Amino acid sequence: MIQDLILMPRALLSVSDKTGLIDLARGLVRRHFELVSTGGTARALTEAGLPVVGVSEVTGFPEMMDGRVKTLHPAIHAGILARRDHPDDMAALAAHGIAAVDLVVVNLYPFAQTAADPSATFDELIEKIDIGGPSLVRAAAKNFGSVIVLVDPADYGVALAALDTAGGPSPAFRFELARKAIAHTAAYDTAIAATLRRVTADGGLFTRAAAGGLPDQLDLGLAKIRDLRYGENPHQRAAWYGAGAGDGGGLGRAAVLQGKELSYTNLLDLDAAARIVLEFGEPAVAVIKHTNPCGVATGQSIDEAYVRARDADAMSAFGGIVGLNRPLDEATAREIVSTFIEAVIAPAVDEAALRVLSAKSRMRVVTADFGALARGAAGAGRDRELRSVLGAVLLQDRDWVEEALRPWSPGDLPDGVRVVTARTPTVEEWQALRFAWRVCAHVKSNTVIFTNVDRTLAIGAGQMSRVDAVKVAMMKGAAGDDADARVSLSGSVAASDAYFPFRDGLDAVAAAGATAVVQPGGSVRDAEVIAAADEHGLAMVFTGRRHFRH
Repeated sequence: MIQDLILMPRALLSVSDKTGLIDLARGLVRRHFELVSTGGTARALTEAGLPVVGVSEVTGFPEMMDGRVKTLHPAIHAGILARRDHPDDMAALAAHGIAAVDLVVVNLYPFAQTAADPSATFDELIEKIDIGGPSLVRAAAKNFGSVIVLVDPADYGVALAALDTAGGPSPAFRFELARKAIAHTAAYDTAIAATLRRVTADGGLFTRAAAGGLPDQLDLGLAKIRDLRYGENPHQRAAWYGAGAGDGGGLGRAAVLQGKELSYTNLLDLDAAARIVLEFGEPAVAVIKHTNPCGVATGQSIDEAYVRARDADAMSAFGGIVGLNRPLDEATAREIVSTFIEAVIAPAVDEAALRVLSAKSRMRVVTADFGALARGAAGAGRDRELRSVLGAVLLQDRDWVEEALRPWSPGDLPDGVRVVTARTPTVEEWQALRFAWRVCAHVKSNTVIFTNVDRTLAIGAGQMSRVDAVKVAMMKGAAGDDADARVSLSGSVAASDAYFPFRDGLDAVAAAGATAVVQPGGSVRDAEVIAAADEHGLAMVFTGRRHFRH
């Protein structure tokens, strides 16, 4: 009887994500497995014409309480936990007529996806807390020496192949699946704990609270996407991790369509490019070098925006990283392949564009769901960002340029935005100042940048003083062997991410040729700086909000 139990392979399947389920089940049946299943999984298997034993037939109890109780039974868990090399365990199965379970296929209720849906009620959230699923996964993982556990559809084909090898799946293979299964349940529990910390109770009524204060405990359930070739330098190891399906979009769910393996610095630059273009509703493109923009522009079309951004500093754009806030089309692709670009990120790439881009087969082409990360998108973590320091982690709210959400004009300014000089900006200067303010928030501090209404002209990034930032920008604007390609800053506008502590920075901006300036204000010498602007005939706008980027 014990030998019969060992020789009768049984698979228990209970999945929320049914990707690949039918092909796996057919493969198991061909390998003479008996299929045991629950609820919707059993229905899917039956509809596919596969023989299925319901869990209720195994336990002798019906599924009850709307499916809350179905697999929590000794007839199931004893079959999973019995150690095949322990005679007493196998004798217990025989004494109680319980068949061993050799393979468990489970993935859990979509709690994270439900938590990401702002319309989901608290009760709906609670019902997505899986009880039986994690118990099955943990039991199978604990007994990995006897039971194969699958939680990821990507492993189904590999597992079927392993069943066909001489001697069956190796201990190392079984253990790797067990480790993955435990990580799966750990990430699931982490998501539940993090979400419930955002639930408030008022008079016994529990409601999902809007994102408020920062959590007392930070839970990170991050899965490795892939190892990277190396970190910032070849002697540093590096890997890429993501929060998974429930977190929506961004680089945690990006698709790499072509090109060489992404590097650590590629990902940092792609992130910098995406952050900038997400500030714009109109077609916008950023070209990045070492996490700073060398050109940013808007246009009537995405190809027009790209050409403007590239040509803002064509020398620096060579070998740069490009971010677009519109799908990449054929016209833009032709412009991109006309020079050397390391990588491109966009919400989508159309087929015609892909054919053009394929001519540069080493160029990385990445798509990511920007909509899930756009301003105001719902979901945990989308308005927060992490950064590591030695021995600790920092968490902060994401920096949006809220004060530039709508067009600026004298009669309709956002809170905090005000003209402080005798001269008010012209209509064109207002447009240019708003453009410059959105870009300068994404340049490393200290920064002063010069723009017109739809493109950057010169960028002074990451300097120790604002005077130096202006000098660097002027140097960049005057760079190039071709005099016709040099940029004049006469008639431009300037933006500074923080206040001018002395008038010398403002004097340098005026000397460069700018006619209007936007800055946060807030210096003890604001009056001195305002007076300097008036002396030069500049229009100056204070926003009341600083945008450092370190």
